[in-house]
Amino acid sequence: MTTRVPQQDRSRVTRQRLLDATIDVLAVDGWAACSVGVVAGRAGVSRGAAQHHFPTREDLITASLENIFERLTNMATDETDRLPPGANRIEVAVARAVAFYTGSEFKAALQVWSAAASDEALKKLILPLEGRFGAAAHQMTVRMLGVDDSDPRVHRLVQATLDFARGLGLADTLSDDSARREQVVAAWAEQLKISLS
Repeated sequence: MTTRVPQQDRSRVTRQRLLDATIDVLAVDGWAACSVGVVAGRAGVSRGAAQHHFPTREDLITASLENIFERLTNMATDETDRLPPGANRIEVAVARAVAFYTGSEFKAALQVWSAAASDEALKKLILPLEGRFGAAAHQMTVRMLGVDDSDPRVHRLVQATLDFARGLGLADTLSDDSARREQVVAAWAEQLKISLS
């Protein structure tokens, strides 16, 4: 007996495959390679099916960024619940923040941000999404570090941690610098422990 998958479920699965394929194409092949046709091929669906869900490249890219930011937000929320108590929490929190910025989702988003820098229409689509993600990343880092963000000094330290993580993410786009990155993360975590105590 064959179980039939309802059309709505098949449609949702196809849409998610297209979003996942977009992230993969952006992260691996870059902005120039990311067309609806290439993404459809990577997702294993027809171009017509892809255009049914996302009529234009901009629709596909915008939906993919929303999906990236939602994923990163959910990952960070899940991670917060698993952080150890005590002194190790800060180092683990910093390492997790860096991990978000060295993953394929960040690499994909970076491709879009770079393209948006010289494309006003794309920039208008992307800026509100980036702003929402920046605010969410800040709040997630506050929760992961377990600090009170109402203190301006603590607020700046949280923001510095995010800037630090983003910088390491940028460095990771051209070569794997994970060995150096581990040492730098440990050093920053030590400074944060001192500054937050």
